Amino acid sequence: MKKATLYLILLLLGTAFWGMSFPITKMAVQAGSLYVFLFYRLALATVILSVCFSKYVRKVSLSSLTCGSMLAVPLTVSMILQTKGLQYLPASQCTFIAGICVILVPFIKWLVYRTGFSRKISIASLIALSGLSLITISGKLTLNQGFVYVILGTISFSIYLIMVEKQKDKYEIATAIVPMFAAGSIIALCLAIVDNSQIWAVEDQDFWTGVMYCAIFSTAYMYSVSMIAQQYLSAEKVAVIYLFEPLFGAIASLFLLHEPLTWKLFVGGLLIFAATLYSELNISFKSK
Repeated sequence: MKKATLYLILLLLGTAFWGMSFPITKMAVQAGSLYVFLFYRLALATVILSVCFSKYVRKVSLSSLTCGSMLAVPLTVSMILQTKGLQYLPASQCTFIAGICVILVPFIKWLVYRTGFSRKISIASLIALSGLSLITISGKLTLNQGFVYVILGTISFSIYLIMVEKQKDKYEIATAIVPMFAAGSIIALCLAIVDNSQIWAVEDQDFWTGVMYCAIFSTAYMYSVSMIAQQYLSAEKVAVIYLFEPLFGAIASLFLLHEPLTWKLFVGGLLIFAATLYSELNISFKSK
């Protein structure tokens, strides 16, 4: 089996983990501080990956630390903003909004690096924007602040994907994984310390379930697989695999949080899914 195909399968599995993490995270942050939750999540993921990737930890150099620290900034910002969004929006809505990174990645690359921006992406963006509008704009034509948090978090995550693609040719990217999560842990810890609502010893079981699940599956597993996969797949190709995340997220939210599947969410989510699928319909996953 080609490595590109293997990582495609691993990423698809990871989208199920990521989709389920939205309702699980929502339950967790309702029981404790957002920043404390993220600190525990990232710190535990750092410990797990330090053990699993011990051979890469031994290879960590100043360049690895620099690369990991740079990547930690947009990654941690995206986690913070999307988690804040969960405090204002249903988890199922957040998953669909986060799914537009498929379109944002080529758009940001065009904006910053002046790479090609096809007519197909333009059409897909308009379709996705229609879906987003249907999901997020209320009858009074107002936007929930949760939408602003999630969309900004999605932009930050798209920047993270592009940065990984740019850094992979400069460094041995696997050696930057543990430093990246360690740096993210430090950022979250600093924010938790100055957070007036901090509770370090949370008693609610949902909080610790969320920490364990997110640290193991949607952080340690998914981000490490995603980073290594980008040695064989472009940022656009990795992003398109994420379009399955909203489907898993909506299903998990239905069962875990009993969130209703409204016609707006269904039609808007369908438009976003159709847009992301259309934007990457002719991609073939081949190793470089």
